[in-house]
Amino acid sequence: MRNTIIAGNWKMNGTRAEAETLLKELLPLLDPTDNTKIVICPPFTALATVQTVTEGTEIELGAQDVFWKDKGAYTASISPKMLVEAGCRYVIVGHSERRGRFGVPEPDFDSNILAYFGDSDETVNRKLRAALANDLIPICCVGETLAERQANETDAIVSGQTKAALVGVSAEEAGTVVYAYEPVWAIGTGETCASEEADRVCGVIRGAIAELYGYETSEAAHIQYGGSVKPDNAKELLAKPNIDGALVGGASLKAADFAAIIAAAP
Repeated sequence: MRNTIIAGNWKMNGTRAEAETLLKELLPLLDPTDNTKIVICPPFTALATVQTVTEGTEIELGAQDVFWKDKGAYTASISPKMLVEAGCRYVIVGHSERRGRFGVPEPDFDSNILAYFGDSDETVNRKLRAALANDLIPICCVGETLAERQANETDAIVSGQTKAALVGVSAEEAGTVVYAYEPVWAIGTGETCASEEADRVCGVIRGAIAELYGYETSEAAHIQYGGSVKPDNAKELLAKPNIDGALVGGASLKAADFAAIIAAAP
């Protein structure tokens, strides 16, 4: 049986002091089962703080992005070796807020969360392979826009992104990746994909893995749902057979809400 992985993506939120306060509120509220893993992905500047505060607890540390080179003239980038040194076990790759296929939003930069940073299927694949090569577990995000869903392209987009992320990845490695279905239209909007549809699309991801590597690898793979996961919808989502966890955004910044989502794990 696959265990449940609940990851909190804090995005660009949390100074070191705020991170410490949030974690000290969260830790007493946690009583996860042996079948549940908890991951916190803070901003890079708070990695050390989170690592220190959570040492000896059930929480594992993750980062929000990674570059595919170990070192070099890549200003503002973070290498996988740096993340390992910081204590990371997980790293998010391919989040929709970093993918670039939608074009940069203008004129109001903050009116649309999409495509600030230009990740492509190729760069997501490079990041994923670099993470694996350094014993980091990638949380690989895939998902469609509202326009793509309305055009009945959801399955093709999700399957295509999954397969593109896995180019050059062995079956053994693919089984260790955490996949996250994040419908772009539900991220930060308050909209949530219906649990039956979320489960179906997570099944599309599992099917894409099976096409590449076979049934055994696809059944071993962990697939999260992300996109406005909240305490009031977590239990229904996490009960679905193809959903093995959640990638939680805004709700992970509230200790009580994140703890309630973790408690909803089967």
